[in-house]
Amino acid sequence: MPSALAIAAHPDDIEFVMAGTLLLLRDAGWEIHCCNLSTGNMGSTVMTAAQTARTRRGEAQAAAKLMGAHWHPPCADDLGIFYTEENIRRVCAVVRAAKPRVVLTHALADYMEDHMIAARLAVTATFARGVPNYRSLPSRKPCLDPCVVYHAMPHGQRTPTRVRVFPESFVDTASVHTRKRAALACHASQKEWLDRTQGMDSYLRTMDGFSLALGKQSRRFKHAEGWVRHLHYGFSDEADDPLRDALAKKHRINSAFVRAAERGDA
Repeated sequence: MPSALAIAAHPDDIEFVMAGTLLLLRDAGWEIHCCNLSTGNMGSTVMTAAQTARTRRGEAQAAAKLMGAHWHPPCADDLGIFYTEENIRRVCAVVRAAKPRVVLTHALADYMEDHMIAARLAVTATFARGVPNYRSLPSRKPCLDPCVVYHAMPHGQRTPTRVRVFPESFVDTASVHTRKRAALACHASQKEWLDRTQGMDSYLRTMDGFSLALGKQSRRFKHAEGWVRHLHYGFSDEADDPLRDALAKKHRINSAFVRAAERGDA
């Protein structure tokens, strides 16, 4: 059974931009894993940090259970996700345990540092998965099987300097959107936090808007998630694209992105 591992910064990040693809893979017979690197302890204006961390842990576990995913515990607190040797070793242990064919993670350029550093940790930890002399924390055996890293769309499909970002491929999530929304709704504590701190009105409607926008861009799907493959060196063969192979008609290459990449404009 192939497996897919989603590595994101905070509880609810997976459900915002990755859960649709995870659910489709689960329906196709894959084993799926969820790992949020942060406890989410700063995500409240009404609870203490400790109370928030406990609440968000329970919400993340409930969301993973709803999706049929294996849940992996965090290794840092909010604004404490740093690109350190210890964190690379801890994330590498998760990768080796999951033995993923696919790793889903954040964009390397996103609106906040926790997202970007989580993406860097995911890439390096996945690269190190098969290095025999690299010791993970806790120690786990190296995994030499090929793995493709996919980066999700940044929030608002823009870099931190407001440059538009477009996906290499679209995944049709319409058939699992209700389940994706239910998984996001498990993170109930975030409605109050996001409404008061980021003016997001409703985090569920914000997620709907992200997926509808990508669906419209695909010119085929109602709801979609967007992905860009990481460069293949050290991970897999150049043409390897397991999302395309597993999802078939629910996957569509963005030909405009491919043409731009060939010109060096992407």
